[in-house]
Amino acid sequence: MITWKDVISFSVNGSPKPEKRVEKTETEWKNSLTPEQFKITRKKGTEAPHSGALCSTHDAGKYNCVCCDTPLFDSGIKFESGTGWPSFTQPIKENAIKLS
Repeated sequence: MITWKDVISFSVNGSPKPEKRVEKTETEWKNSLTPEQFKITRKKGTEAPHSGALCSTHDAGKYNCVCCDTPLFDSGIKFESGTGWPSFTQPIKENAIKLS
């Protein structure tokens, strides 16, 4: 479980390295992702609040990265934050996401 102490440490020292990293050119990413996925994942964009297909989904399962298929979050830790985006209390593993 990631604590606030861990978050502070990661922000100072960097997040733990992921288990795998997919390297592609920008053209390869554009060809393998939808325009919206590319904007969000490769250009640090975001979707409009309350517009995502997974925002109101509460089915059991895992949420994986669209780029590398790494499991990021379990639906059991999803909660309604009122922000318009899916919200989770913890990643599946501490190296599944980058905290900055």
